[in-house]
Amino acid sequence: MQLDAILASLPDPAFVITRSGRYIAVFGGADARYYHRGDSLIGKSIHEVLAQEKADWFVHEVSLALEKRCLHIVEYSLASSDLKGLNTDGPTDTLWFEGRVQALAFPVQGEDAVLWVASNITARNELETKLRTQSEIDPLSGLLNRRKLMQMLAEHFEMFARYGTPTSLMIFDIDHFKRVNDQHGHLVGDKVIAATADVCRHELRATDAAARLGGDEFVVLMPHTTWDHAEPIAERLRIRIANTLCTMGLDCRATISGGLSELAQGDASGEDALKRADDALYQAKRLGRNRIIVRN
Repeated sequence: MQLDAILASLPDPAFVITRSGRYIAVFGGADARYYHRGDSLIGKSIHEVLAQEKADWFVHEVSLALEKRCLHIVEYSLASSDLKGLNTDGPTDTLWFEGRVQALAFPVQGEDAVLWVASNITARNELETKLRTQSEIDPLSGLLNRRKLMQMLAEHFEMFARYGTPTSLMIFDIDHFKRVNDQHGHLVGDKVIAATADVCRHELRATDAAARLGGDEFVVLMPHTTWDHAEPIAERLRIRIANTLCTMGLDCRATISGGLSELAQGDASGEDALKRADDALYQAKRLGRNRIIVRN
């Protein structure tokens, strides 16, 4: 009786699950902040409780734990769409769990079985996501920051060096941005940065990655794209940004100038292509601004 009370008091729920995916027993789950009673699961198959794909995943992880015969740790999510016959007590948001799965040394009702302890890690997952976002996103523009950009550029260069996968990149800044700040103030300057970022989000392809390098300088990575296919994308972006800035009550000379380049044989790193694009940007400035120059 005392053992039953101890098991029932476990904060996290523990499930005895057979190789075929049947719930044999449920213990614990006393922390009412995160769990509901699981007694109704006993005797049911995982496939009676969860959607096909999620149930197949659980059965596969049970099988892995039985093969390893040592502690098997997994992280997984559960959403309302994963559950069959959901009632009003079910989760309204996606929940995240850490499963600690240990093979039992004896059969249960004629089958190999595991003990699966589930810990709710939703709060931890949300914190990790928030911290990761803060480390990768520029707060003013909402685009990627310099750190994340350079990481992605290195990854694409590795793909290029190994498989020859093309990647183009464009670097641009806002023409006469200092004049905007001087005439209208830094708050308006910040709005110009944000508006430019919004155009990038709306005009670029889902596979492209836009980043704010710093100040009024932006970079766009275009994976799987050669420079000749990237050039019309860059031109469309130039026109859309100029049109947007002209609607903000600014001098319509608040356009952009940019340089476009592509990863090339002989590059030691992605930064070589970025340097070529930067040189092309300064050439665009010298030629009168409001243009994109290609340099390979």
